[in-house]
Amino acid sequence: MTHILSAVAWPYANGPRHIGHVAGFGIPSDVFSRYMRMCGHNVLMVSGTDEHGTPILVAAEAEGVTPRELANKNNRLIVEDLCQLGLSYDLFTRTTTGNHYAVVRSMFEVVRDNGYMKVQTTRGAISPSTGRTLPDRYIEGICPICGAEGARGDQCDTCGNQLDPTDLIKPRSKINGETPKFIETEHYFLDLPALADALTKWLDDREANGNWRPNVIKFSKNFLKDIKPRAMTRDIDWGIPIPGWEDQPKRLYVWFDAVVGYLSASIEWARRFGSTPEDWRQWWNDPEALSYYFMGKDNIVFHSQIWPAELLGYNGEGDFGGEPGDMGRLNLPTEVVSSEFLTMEGKKFASSRGIVIYVRDMLSRYQVDALRYFISAAGPENQDADFTWGEFVRRTNGELVAAWGNLVNRTASMIAKRFGEIPAAGDLEAVDQELLDMVDAGFGTVGSMIESHHQKAAIAEVMRLVGEANRYVAVTEPFKLKDESERERLGTILHVLAQVVSDLNLMMSPFLPTSANAIDRVLGGEGRIAPMPRIEEVVDLDVKNEDGSERAYPVITGDYTGAPTWERHPVTVGQKVEKPTPVFEKLDESVVDEEIARYADLLNK
Repeated sequence: MTHILSAVAWPYANGPRHIGHVAGFGIPSDVFSRYMRMCGHNVLMVSGTDEHGTPILVAAEAEGVTPRELANKNNRLIVEDLCQLGLSYDLFTRTTTGNHYAVVRSMFEVVRDNGYMKVQTTRGAISPSTGRTLPDRYIEGICPICGAEGARGDQCDTCGNQLDPTDLIKPRSKINGETPKFIETEHYFLDLPALADALTKWLDDREANGNWRPNVIKFSKNFLKDIKPRAMTRDIDWGIPIPGWEDQPKRLYVWFDAVVGYLSASIEWARRFGSTPEDWRQWWNDPEALSYYFMGKDNIVFHSQIWPAELLGYNGEGDFGGEPGDMGRLNLPTEVVSSEFLTMEGKKFASSRGIVIYVRDMLSRYQVDALRYFISAAGPENQDADFTWGEFVRRTNGELVAAWGNLVNRTASMIAKRFGEIPAAGDLEAVDQELLDMVDAGFGTVGSMIESHHQKAAIAEVMRLVGEANRYVAVTEPFKLKDESERERLGTILHVLAQVVSDLNLMMSPFLPTSANAIDRVLGGEGRIAPMPRIEEVVDLDVKNEDGSERAYPVITGDYTGAPTWERHPVTVGQKVEKPTPVFEKLDESVVDEEIARYADLLNK
């Protein structure tokens, strides 16, 4: 048994999340985590809402509320949406907890004291109209290296190079379009050049093992070409106070604070739900533990370079040496699993421009596993993918309903009508054994694909086996075996089908947990093969509100120990099977026109 950390990107709490977000971080991390648990590994899946930084201030001001009030509202919305999606977090928390503040400040102090944080005078961008600091990502312009439009103040997505806002040609604020004003200010900088050799060695080791996706390696290598110190503090009053600078209107950079969240969430999990408060160390201090970080491609650099650099600095493994702090030597990422972008009818999702399908809106009208299936089968795993309503309806009706759902329904209906329970198998014919062997082998094939983050290929293989099972029904024609003399043969075929449906449902369960439980109930089971998350109301472990009241917030957690192991489990002869109702809902073709009309104004922008 291996300890596996699933570190899932932290959704920003300036508003609800759209389906493009969860296509990048949500569904892929959940599929992987569920599968690895079924393989017997000790998985810790953590994340939370990222709640600091200028965008929260801007959004709060627009709504006439405080930043904390806005964060509280959006934190709850995001928690509810991600729980409804069935994402099996061990802990989904937030960055405004006392625990997180303490861990972030401790991390900063050790990196600083080891010599990897240095004070420099720099030119910071502010809004001329408000006087507020503009974060790097809220400044856009022309890339000085490749000439691409829309380069951000921290990075150009076109060429992958790291940038500063002052590098941009014709910089402008994304908030109001004005040209930012640059002023001199002092900040702490992470001394990336002093960590470059260690970063290069670590990245070369990762590249050598051949598991990382090419886009991640490319972006990371580009970053190393022109590595330079990076500011880790900001002129802002909403965020985590800087150790030693508590009396100044400066805070730690939201991206320093957010990536430390993987560690602080693990510590909070241990404090709340572990057998001891030190249980988190099994994932962070054990050199045999593995860690996988899931996010969209716009966050690659922060996870493949900035966060590893901070860990190396904390561990004292850069040019200046040093010693780890009380948290001990911390593990660097085993793999950064980055997805590409999901577009909508050919246009990039953009909440600011209204080109968006919110998770909550989608799940109010369609089955959760219809969305999960689309993302798993057609999502942006290694190249940009386009969500269209036509393709969503086609895949739902043609694959989920007509192929998988129909196989389940036909099998259960015939068993219920002819036997009322799963029948025993008689002598197997070659056609029976061939299908059983083919599906049994699928556990190895599909499992290896999920483990290596080829989830689209994995679910395609499950659907190929669904097709083989449907062909088996067409060849054996159990619906024609009505004579009493044919009853034993009928029972054998239906037993084989029950076993195959059970096997395929188990393989499908990491992708489609809600329907997997429903299908298990169709076959007479208890419907617990895919343990589901729950929302739990908690109070902050370390701090209270300004008025002395408890600081309460919701978290996602769950008990995921009940999932069956990743292998064939023989069906139980005699298990009662009743006449089923369809698990998947067929969509009317009119949905396409209705949804396109609903979003017409957005798509024409």
